[in-house]
Amino acid sequence: MARPRRPKVFCVWATLSWQFMIQLRADLTPSSLLSKLHRLFELSAAKIRSIEDTWSPANGSPVCTVDGRYASRGWTEWTQGFQFGSAILQFDATGDAAFLEIGRERTIAVMAPHVTHIGVHDHGFNNVSTYGNLLRLMNEGRIPENAWERHFYELALKASGAVQAARWSTTSDGLGYIYSFNGPHSLFVDTIRTVRALIVGHQLGHPLMGENDKRISLLDRAVEHCLATAKYSVYYGEGRDAYDVRGRTAHESVFNRNDGNFRCPNSQQGFSPFTTWTRGLAWAMVGFAEQLEFLDTLPEKHPAVETFEKAARATCDFYIENTPRNGIPYWDTGAPGLAGVGDETPDPYHAPEPVDSSAAAIGAQGLLRLGRRLKDDRYWQAGLTVCDSLFDEPYLSTSPSHQGLILHSVYHRPKGWDWEPGVSSMWGDYHAREVALYLLRMAEKGPYLKFFV
Repeated sequence: MARPRRPKVFCVWATLSWQFMIQLRADLTPSSLLSKLHRLFELSAAKIRSIEDTWSPANGSPVCTVDGRYASRGWTEWTQGFQFGSAILQFDATGDAAFLEIGRERTIAVMAPHVTHIGVHDHGFNNVSTYGNLLRLMNEGRIPENAWERHFYELALKASGAVQAARWSTTSDGLGYIYSFNGPHSLFVDTIRTVRALIVGHQLGHPLMGENDKRISLLDRAVEHCLATAKYSVYYGEGRDAYDVRGRTAHESVFNRNDGNFRCPNSQQGFSPFTTWTRGLAWAMVGFAEQLEFLDTLPEKHPAVETFEKAARATCDFYIENTPRNGIPYWDTGAPGLAGVGDETPDPYHAPEPVDSSAAAIGAQGLLRLGRRLKDDRYWQAGLTVCDSLFDEPYLSTSPSHQGLILHSVYHRPKGWDWEPGVSSMWGDYHAREVALYLLRMAEKGPYLKFFV
């Protein structure tokens, strides 16, 4: 007699979808958020100036706030581009040329080592946020055309894309990935957004030159990395393992470097390999959505579109279905303190586990971009709902003595690097400004905000 099939049981650590769900606000539009967007950039100006007045390059990159002041945190130098990129976004949103000069001068003076940094997977964060934003503004006619300045930005972006593409490991199924600072065995879900550097370099006509003068396509490497991320970092509810919940992401995918075989999921900053660190989820949401927007510009439909769309839908659905009603997620959907928590909106100062506003700032842009591309109101309104919460207290930092713009961010919970509620982070502040600029342009019918040239 056949053995009866055991029912599949998912541990509460894998998903909490039965408890949480964003309460979508159908009444929200970019125009209805204009007052919040203007207020955000008004507060942002003073905070950027405060950081410029107190920060010294000798102290390293500012990472998170301690007692309301930005401080460095030695691990990898991945946040400096967000510091100067924030000033460039401030100029973009307000037209205040003082911030353009901060962003431009600091990029020239400080960012060159990031262009040739061979030890990190963060080129899209550092260099597209600075050189890329400046080139975009020139392409849009927002800053004067200058041939030598253009060549300077383009050369930096070409070099950055090639250096990033050289950090390459292959897999047994013929794909490959940009490996993390952990080493050649390590694929981080975060890196889905660093492939921006490869795409821009490709659009500028640049290859990676290999041994024997072999020309390696930056576009091909970017697409392969995204395909590997979609295959190994994203779950689809198709029986991959006992924790296979559709849309869940693994922070790290580990490979055997002897033969390229996938070995296991892992997590550096989440609760466990089998739970979902929500900032990693958010990186996947916006990364796949942006890459779809780029692929749509190619003359013919790219064969990767279907895979990217499947990953984007799955991750965005998971975010909607596993986030409290106000759209601000906890730092990990399987964090142990969430067992038994109801569906009420968490108080970030007294929550059973930390919420992560930076994941909200990043993920909101993924929801908005995917919703616009698919003409799907569910994703679009979810993104607006997140922004409506994020751009108001208790998340918007209104105190003039606090250098952060968005409160209640989480960096590395397992290492204990999150000192208290009310912490701001460079990536959280930058992405809040970026999604606010995106909505401002939508409301005012400006040029569509995109990373590619």
